[in-house]
Amino acid sequence: MSPETRIIRTLTLRLIPFLILLYLVAFIDRSAVGFAKLHMNADLGISDMAYGFGAGLFFIGYFIFEVPSNLLLERYGARRWFARILITWGAITIGMAFVQGAHSFYAMRFLLGAAEAGFFPGVLYYITRWYPVRHRGKVLGFFILSQPIALMVTGPLSGALLGMDGIGGLHGWQWLFICIGVPAVLLAWPTLKLLPDAPKDARWLAEADRTWLLREMDKDRGEYGQTEHANPLRALTDRRVLLLALLYLPSTLSTYGLSLWLPTIVHQFGGSDLTTGFISSIPYIFGIIGLLIMPRSSDRLNDRYGHLTLLFILGALGLCLSAWLQAPVLQLAALCLTAFSLFSITAIFWVLPGRFLTGVSAAAGIALINSFGNLGGYLGPFGIGALKEYTGTLASGLYFLSAVMLTGVLLTYIVYTKLEKKALSERSNALEQAS
Repeated sequence: MSPETRIIRTLTLRLIPFLILLYLVAFIDRSAVGFAKLHMNADLGISDMAYGFGAGLFFIGYFIFEVPSNLLLERYGARRWFARILITWGAITIGMAFVQGAHSFYAMRFLLGAAEAGFFPGVLYYITRWYPVRHRGKVLGFFILSQPIALMVTGPLSGALLGMDGIGGLHGWQWLFICIGVPAVLLAWPTLKLLPDAPKDARWLAEADRTWLLREMDKDRGEYGQTEHANPLRALTDRRVLLLALLYLPSTLSTYGLSLWLPTIVHQFGGSDLTTGFISSIPYIFGIIGLLIMPRSSDRLNDRYGHLTLLFILGALGLCLSAWLQAPVLQLAALCLTAFSLFSITAIFWVLPGRFLTGVSAAAGIALINSFGNLGGYLGPFGIGALKEYTGTLASGLYFLSAVMLTGVLLTYIVYTKLEKKALSERSNALEQAS
């Protein structure tokens, strides 16, 4: 085993499983509302449009507080800031059990987004401090495994917790929010104890290994022309950051639009809440398969944009077929293709910002890209809810998401033309002048 392989494997075994666990809890907390909806709406008198609006408000809170959160992470350190995020989002998730109607539902979803803001982009920035660019696709693929795993677990777990209806005088959806909120609070202490802020704080990393990491990071700065602005807020107006934020929007809009309505789609197949939960988990198995295959392929071929183009096309096809086909088995197969594409897109996309930015500029830039992209988390659920209420069918919402994915193909080409071709030309000119 080469020293590089040994160091990367050590980092991955020490850091990534725990980060997966934390994001697993986060994603369950934010997505279980799709299962709570099956009974909460009737109990509280919340319409489909109101549910879509409230579910999406999570991402408005996320959008507003994400950049400040990532800058505070840089100031206070990852372990303390992540622990703070865990405590607040866990407490608010528990509070979701006591909403009384549409307006309190809106307020709690907004607060949950504000509380969790900065965790996902914080981890993305955290990974840039530990891994050279050439290893990030595979590592991000491992980390983002937590998304489909969470959604796969959420179905059966939510179905079982909804079955607690009446215990202690609470509805099943109330028990759902309480039981998924508690683990986040409990994980704050292990986070403080186990997670080092940076390589210099990792007692399990040899000095020679730290030196190797720093040297490889320096090489990346030269090879990719990475930028660290004197004022990190200047990253928020960097043209590269704004283009990447635009490119990220179609995948998040489609991912959250689908995940928050998938239980409703599957419930229409017929069956109990528990059956709905288990069937809803099947597409996410294919999301896991995609994350194990596509980011590795992207790293091996050093190709990001070709892989993104293919995956956007496959995702659009899957969404279109899931709306057009009538047989439940065929609909489910189309949704599996969609999940394979969407989660792979996320892992491959997040290699791109770290190619251009480093240091605290990366913290600000990644937060802005993610916050802008997460507006899709508002637009997706709300758009599907509005279209369903207007047309009377979920198929219209799925066609809408398919069209959104096709815009991702166009945006991938634009970003490649504006960023990569120009960067390649500049590096080629620099080499010619040097020779």
